[in-house]
Amino acid sequence: MVRIGQSSDIHQLVEGRDLILGGVKIEHSKGLLGHSDADALLHAISEAILGALALGDLGKHFPDTDPKYCGANSLDILGAVHDIMISKGYKIGNVDSLIMIEKPKMAPHIEQMRLNIAKTLMCELDQISVKATRGEKLGFVGREEGVLAQAVVLLEKLG
Repeated sequence: MVRIGQSSDIHQLVEGRDLILGGVKIEHSKGLLGHSDADALLHAISEAILGALALGDLGKHFPDTDPKYCGANSLDILGAVHDIMISKGYKIGNVDSLIMIEKPKMAPHIEQMRLNIAKTLMCELDQISVKATRGEKLGFVGREEGVLAQAVVLLEKLG
């Protein structure tokens, strides 16, 4: 049996925060605003896995009202979601994800993002796709006001 999940996550770009995407700290004048480290890519992937399992959204499991998630590393959140997935009898088939950000360029960081995600989800690198695109100066992405990440996951029954 297979299950498919999809999700999107948006975070505002602001000064005074780190820009962390896919578990990679990227040099930039702005970072993502959020209760945790605000890693929109990992949030989208985590929520897509939860969605495939029909377990609700990320906020249900990791509420931004809970102080223990303040500043949380989103790789840890993804790891916790992986544990939930395994407990429900599923493993990753593949992940296809997209980061929409005007600046900076993501290409130099994508392989490390893929490595971080594959390691955390205990799967092969070729099961993880991370792509990036610009807003072409259109909308909140193009005006450099925020980041949008999207993910689709395929889960396969264990055994």
